[in-house]
Amino acid sequence: MAEKRITLTRRNQLKSLLLQIGEAMLEEEAQEAAKEKSKYMKEQCPTISGRGSMQELQELCRKLHKQMDLVDEERYDMQLKVNKSNKEIDDLKLMVQDLNGKFKKPALRKVRMSADAMLAALLGSKHKVSMDLRANLKQVKKEVKEEEKQTGDWRKNIEDKAGMDGRKKMFETEA
Repeated sequence: MAEKRITLTRRNQLKSLLLQIGEAMLEEEAQEAAKEKSKYMKEQCPTISGRGSMQELQELCRKLHKQMDLVDEERYDMQLKVNKSNKEIDDLKLMVQDLNGKFKKPALRKVRMSADAMLAALLGSKHKVSMDLRANLKQVKKEVKEEEKQTGDWRKNIEDKAGMDGRKKMFETEA
């Protein structure tokens, strides 16, 4: 058989009823929370009588300080447990990723950038840095060897060494 479709007015009416019921439930929960809070405060924070000796007030202060110390110790212990748990969770997540072995590597694109543009991108527009690589190189002066000064032109040197006399001179200078 054919399904019955809900008319628009009926749907809006049902929606408004659901919203009213939800609103009433939220109000109830808020009232319960307020009652629980006031009950807890009455249990944990006793009323202080204005009439009392100095001794009673000092005793009350000592008692409150002890309670504060206990609460601080509990808070510290809980914080350590939470930090340890968080670290353990992070380690387990890394282990799961390692076990899966599937890392999506992004496709890298070639970027043609000068060194100055790259530094500007890394450091931001505040820093004006120019990277002249040749400026940082050590300057070396070329020293002319004494032999090169004496021999002069290399063509003459070859002509001198050509023949038996030249070979004889070569052996005499080496020895």
